[in-house]
Amino acid sequence: MSTGLLALLDDVAALVKVSAASLDDVPTQVARTTGKVSGIVIDDAAVTPKYVVGLDPKRELSIIYQIAKKSVINKLIFLGPAALLLGYFAPAAIPYVLMVGGAYLCFEGYEKVHSIFSKSAHTTDSQPIEKMEVITPEELEKKRVGSAVRTDFILSAEIMAIAYATVAESSLVNQIVVLFIVAIFITVAVYGFVALIVKADDIGLHMAKESANPTIQKVGRGIVKSMPKFLILLGYVGTAAMLWVGTEIIAHGIPFLHHQLEALDSALGRVPAVAWLVKVLILALGGILLGAVIAQVVALGQKIVKRPTVKAGH
Repeated sequence: MSTGLLALLDDVAALVKVSAASLDDVPTQVARTTGKVSGIVIDDAAVTPKYVVGLDPKRELSIIYQIAKKSVINKLIFLGPAALLLGYFAPAAIPYVLMVGGAYLCFEGYEKVHSIFSKSAHTTDSQPIEKMEVITPEELEKKRVGSAVRTDFILSAEIMAIAYATVAESSLVNQIVVLFIVAIFITVAVYGFVALIVKADDIGLHMAKESANPTIQKVGRGIVKSMPKFLILLGYVGTAAMLWVGTEIIAHGIPFLHHQLEALDSALGRVPAVAWLVKVLILALGGILLGAVIAQVVALGQKIVKRPTVKAGH
């Protein structure tokens, strides 16, 4: 009896040691995963501030909290388990899911680039004046939050899929722990950064008005003046991130393109910064081209769907 109990305890101790050794890899895997999804994280942080523009400043943090709460729920309750189930029952489908998401990022990135260069076309006097929809501030807030959550859901799906692909060869315990940590860490990092950006002008204004120190007042005024330009720059960075990350995801799923990226890294490996910049530029340009193709396909599909049915004459 005692011998059997000791054997059982030995087995439990061995299992604990194996699990502990396995969990030692978690910080490395989390760091590697975070690096791979950095482009999507940048885009998420760059896109979100626009959803609070024009709303009551007193509601800004509350709105960001609502989006962040739904984001972490989606990651932990829906997307994380979905990635685990897909990895268990249909692991071969994961690269294709990632590639579809990458194509969507390229499409969204192209749409943003296209809108930047076609703003003048949308502000001509020849366009008819559309009747504006009148809604309450509460309805506008609800609409903005819903739109932000939908965008975040797509980006979060990419993040969790990439996170799973990074730990696909690890034990189930490692997969669950890494996905959980990534979901929490990235959500807190993204929306903490967004909250800081949104409230930066208020912080700067407070520093400029309330502080008796001239240096702090100067810094506060500088923050207030620079935030509009910073938000514009952040939007450009987010668009570029969508394009290069989307194209890189697709390239990694196509052996020929993957080998070409590796060859490029090898050729410029002596100067890592230059290699990274050249790679990003190539991927971003490729993303614009791919996004343009997808946009044309989408536009053609919409025309086909909306084409009126011609009735035969009697």
